[in-house]
Amino acid sequence: MAAGAFAAAAAGQTIKSDSDSSSDNHAGVTPLASSHDANAAMGVGGNDTTTMASSRILPADQSTNASAEVQKLAETTQITADRQAREAEAARKAAAEAARPKFVVPAEGTFTSGFGARWGTSHMGIDIANAIGTPIVAAADGVVLEVGPASGFGNWVRIQHDDGTVTVYGHISSYSVSEGERVKAGDEIAAMGNEGQSTGPHLHFEVWQGEGGEKIDPAGWLAEHGLSV
Repeated sequence: MAAGAFAAAAAGQTIKSDSDSSSDNHAGVTPLASSHDANAAMGVGGNDTTTMASSRILPADQSTNASAEVQKLAETTQITADRQAREAEAARKAAAEAARPKFVVPAEGTFTSGFGARWGTSHMGIDIANAIGTPIVAAADGVVLEVGPASGFGNWVRIQHDDGTVTVYGHISSYSVSEGERVKAGDEIAAMGNEGQSTGPHLHFEVWQGEGGEKIDPAGWLAEHGLSV
């Protein structure tokens, strides 16, 4: 349609042709009453609220808020997952600690000598024989009091346990702990040797109790904790 014809239609005018034959051909054309009708006929303009509502764009501030909520939800989910993982790990460690033995025999080997009189003197511990280098472990949880050379023992390790009891590990060939170190029952602390006044590779194990360091039978002490040598 020509621009002039559109303008005439918008102004409420009837479309007419200069020739009579054209008028006859368009005699059935209905006049457009208003600009609203013209717009409706062309599919533009108008005030159709349904169309306007469907074309509405979400304001920028609402879109930003929605993104922030999604981010916040993701962060909350991650925080919850991290907390649950920490709790599960803590529970696992607590279960492992509860199941861990609190007392153990200090070395594997053959029981060769007990506590008490021996060869005309007092033997103040027990002996467990095995090959040089056999691992020696802490008999219970505690803190290392002393490591290194000791008269008659060659080398020793002394550990003070949580109840004040002290255990002694003598004739060792080497040690793997240091003074002040915290150890747990079963932790390796030394290697069996044949140092000092010794007749062959073995561990000499003593138990001292009380403020005066009374030396008691290690086999009996181990038996009190359900162990035997």
